[in-house]
Amino acid sequence: MPDTAPAAHAHVHLALHPHHPSAVVATLTGPTLHTARATLASEGFRPVTETTMLLVRIDHEEPYYANITASLLRDAGIRVEITEQLREETNTEWTWADHPMTWLDREEIRLVSADAQKIHDDIASGLLVVHLHAHDGHTTVAVGTYQHADSVHLHGEDHLRVVSGTYDTPSEAIADFERLYGNAVRPGPPPPTDTEQQATRALAAVSTSASASTPDAPTEPQAAKPELVPVYAADPGDHEALLKDFLDSQPAWEKYRPYDETTIANHESLTLRVEFEHETGPRNINWTVAAYEKPVGDRLWHATATASTPVAIINALLDTVATENVGVLRLSPRATEAAIAEATRPLTDAGWKHSIDGSYIVWESPGPERGGVQFDAFAPQQPNNTLPTWTIWGGHTAHQPTWALHLSAHAPPALVQNITFEMTEGQGNRPVPPATGGPALRNTHAPARVAAPKLPGRRR
Repeated sequence: MPDTAPAAHAHVHLALHPHHPSAVVATLTGPTLHTARATLASEGFRPVTETTMLLVRIDHEEPYYANITASLLRDAGIRVEITEQLREETNTEWTWADHPMTWLDREEIRLVSADAQKIHDDIASGLLVVHLHAHDGHTTVAVGTYQHADSVHLHGEDHLRVVSGTYDTPSEAIADFERLYGNAVRPGPPPPTDTEQQATRALAAVSTSASASTPDAPTEPQAAKPELVPVYAADPGDHEALLKDFLDSQPAWEKYRPYDETTIANHESLTLRVEFEHETGPRNINWTVAAYEKPVGDRLWHATATASTPVAIINALLDTVATENVGVLRLSPRATEAAIAEATRPLTDAGWKHSIDGSYIVWESPGPERGGVQFDAFAPQQPNNTLPTWTIWGGHTAHQPTWALHLSAHAPPALVQNITFEMTEGQGNRPVPPATGGPALRNTHAPARVAAPKLPGRRR
């Protein structure tokens, strides 16, 4: 039931963005909206139109902050309605299993992300002007100056960006930056990350949709034209239709539905199983594929995929399970160097960037769209472990992807190879909304210029 207040003069409807994985759209109605707008803006919602605001963050924690905003709105006597899908996302705790700052708990991780969000917002609003950037071999670094305040060095991207040092003058900060990074230094701010581009598209899409619903808009607004992108950057597509096509084309698989929200398909050998969860959130797992030693034996390997995974990637997984020899799928091989090389040969042939970071072996896409494959050499050595050995993702990093497919230690190399081939060769559609006429990440009203907070690590 929606929350109500007897004297409420405004009504705020909160819902997940129809295309962005976690962004939240606020729709305002009522005769008096000033308090509602101010409350939403205080928690990071950006104005799109007079009656539409959008919360889009670089740490994908929008449902968490939307829930806080809803409480503040109720306290102000404003009626709030939250869609069921957003409620489910709010109640789903993101564990951040691969967060690089392993010593932090969940709330401390949120504090780091909040600081990174403020840096992002300061740059987007023009409060922090970036002079130069570089890549230090691991991540992006930059130097910039706050209006009427300190100059800073920045380290990292998106939710991991931090201030690594402060300086009294821009000339001092720039000179030290050039000394540290030399020939890697480039002028201006770095290119937008995948996460930042997603935020831009989300805001543009809401703006286009909102303007199309106004009385002055054309009765048939121009539809967004899809662009052809690498498969790892494509929209998820229709997973329900993919499941139906799979079941209709595979007579050797028997379907049953033990619950309304779950469909299960078993191979006639009773050693292969596909499970699909209907109506999950974009970051939740909705596909689980597993192989068993025998009908009542132990599980040999399994794969899981989130609901935001492009259907072409899921199709490569299902097609392999449906067409590969059952005996091959039940070999349960060890993750040897030769097996890893066989599984990732399409990545090597396509020239994907190869690197080693601790126990992780990583292949990353060479183009502007971000995607990759990660092998965790530590995971197969752990008895009865639940850590994924293979992580295949699209988005900024494997630590916080737009979508992810995980495979356990004994996944057949042929299966991994088919998926990596799809990663290198596959393509998909992503809608491109019409341009909105200005920088999508900037607020409609620029914030007042204030001095930047004092930061640790001052250099004199």
